[in-house]
Amino acid sequence: MNPITDNKLMTQASKLLLVTYLLLLTLALLAPMLGLYPVFVMKLLCFAIFASAFNLLLGFTGLLSFGHAAFFGSAAYITGYLIKSQNFTPELGIAGGVLGAALIGLVVGLVAIRRQGIYFAMITLAMAQMIYFICLQAPFTGGEDGLQGVPRGALFGQLSLQSDTAMYYLVVAVFVAGFLAVSRIVHSPFGQVLKMIRENEPRAISLGYQVDRYKLLAFVLSAALAGLAGSLKTVIMGFATLSDVHWTMSGEVILMTLLGGVGTFFGPVMGAGIVISLQDTLADKVGSWVNVIIGVIFVICVLAFRKGVIGELQAYLERRRAAATPKV
Repeated sequence: MNPITDNKLMTQASKLLLVTYLLLLTLALLAPMLGLYPVFVMKLLCFAIFASAFNLLLGFTGLLSFGHAAFFGSAAYITGYLIKSQNFTPELGIAGGVLGAALIGLVVGLVAIRRQGIYFAMITLAMAQMIYFICLQAPFTGGEDGLQGVPRGALFGQLSLQSDTAMYYLVVAVFVAGFLAVSRIVHSPFGQVLKMIRENEPRAISLGYQVDRYKLLAFVLSAALAGLAGSLKTVIMGFATLSDVHWTMSGEVILMTLLGGVGTFFGPVMGAGIVISLQDTLADKVGSWVNVIIGVIFVICVLAFRKGVIGELQAYLERRRAAATPKV
């Protein structure tokens, strides 16, 4: 293989990826003008952040959590309470939700990180169920009715978010920042250690890395990003409910990540788009059967597209690139 030709192809692929991201960003900025319903796109972007947060843990660290709804939902409740009852501005309410999710993630991580595989997953599920029952019983959460009537308020006390358009562009900005943060984490030396832990944990230990600390920090970062998604969702929709913290929400984010492609950057965004679009399109037509349809799609994807939509696309392009590279 010619190194010069290979580097040239890699550069072309990087440029193509950058152009694709810029086109998608342009589409997102123009979405309200193109007739797309802003609240729907905002909901999609929130779940895209949620799926990206989960992918940071599963795709780049190799840890499967069955309880990520705990961070998404708890942040949603914390933000709603701070804004509605304590008169916090939206940015402070969101910051409080993210901090709360990170602290809960630290507690859950300290308990779960000592185990691996299915034991780790079941511990996260058990801890998430504890958070669910706290949200069900706590006096400020509204119980089964949820926390209703959360005002959007004004950003920094100046910019009103009552308009869907103003709220939309804030969500786009937060999504871009979150996406770039995940990219920066993964491409940093810290991220490279996470990948090594995912691929060969005993090897990482033999090289002197304190694996548990790396996994715990990755868990907390993932929880904080999931909390960001939940906090944004509360500000957008004006409520937080038990469905935000229910175990089915953890299942949905796993589904989104697997459909899009585990360990890819844009895969979770694609997966969130597929699931949220199907739910929005089919909910009023088939009712609860929408979950059955999504389940069938998931089974087909697992059987035919083991790497997810984006993962299979990347594998195809990689094969094309390898075939086009002259051999010496």
